[in-house]
Amino acid sequence: MTTYLVTGAAGFIGSSLAKALIKIGHEVVTIDNLSTGLKSNIPEGVIFYKGDCADPNIYKRLEDYQFDAIFHIAGQSSGEISFDDPIYDVKTNTESTLLLLKFAIERHCKRFIYASTMSVYGAHPEISVKEETNCQPKSFYGVGKLASENYLSIYEDYGLKTTSLRLFNVYGPGQNLENLRQGMVSIFLAQLIKEGSIHVKGSGSRFRDFIYIDDVVDVFIKCLEYEETFGEIINVGTGKKTSIHNLINKLLEISKINAPIKYSGSTSGDIHGIYADVTKCKRIFNNQKFTSLSEGLHRMWNWANNLN
Repeated sequence: MTTYLVTGAAGFIGSSLAKALIKIGHEVVTIDNLSTGLKSNIPEGVIFYKGDCADPNIYKRLEDYQFDAIFHIAGQSSGEISFDDPIYDVKTNTESTLLLLKFAIERHCKRFIYASTMSVYGAHPEISVKEETNCQPKSFYGVGKLASENYLSIYEDYGLKTTSLRLFNVYGPGQNLENLRQGMVSIFLAQLIKEGSIHVKGSGSRFRDFIYIDDVVDVFIKCLEYEETFGEIINVGTGKKTSIHNLINKLLEISKINAPIKYSGSTSGDIHGIYADVTKCKRIFNNQKFTSLSEGLHRMWNWANNLN
């Protein structure tokens, strides 16, 4: 049986990935400090160690495992929140990555797949961003993630096969509806359900590239099979830009709620728009398919409705 370490399996993306790996017959171990995730989110069958990936002592508890790959998903994942405490952001994102890379080398794990972010690019509103696009992050979160990508490239020289997946705006069932500072779709959906209105910080003409959770998990798992991903940075988006106006209109149409929309305020480190060039992703993964935004939002709405 192959054994994988998936950090952050109490969170949205980590739990979805861990569940998929368990379903196809793998053993999964996770580290999670439960700072934002919930223990109840950890899928059945996952071996759970409560701890912080930035704490060197947690790795002593994993010395009996031989991991076939490490998926590093855990970490503070909000550009806005990174302005509250940049030091914590560095610890949870960058220091944790360095410790995991060191652990991988010491335990002779040959494969390391990293959840990076579109935030490394900064503001590029006119055209889709390619992996080669100049990175000028506008948040502490983006800076830390970009540093982690560079550390991965250094560890390639130690024989570690790494992949950085630059995730765009991931959404779907399982996203935290209680956290109103992270996840644009989940924020608007939570407001719609709980308050019957939506508050937008910033302009409705802003745009993003929204990608459904199942598609993201699919790419993570395919990285285990495709040698073309070794040493690569890959955009994981849909290649389609959706304005905030359009996103909200779709949510109102699906929910059948006639909700008032308020536009006021702003978010630290926010950018007007960004969307992915997914040429590389489609080439490597044999014309990778993506769930349409309408279909993904319908699934998420049905899931969220069943929670109430």
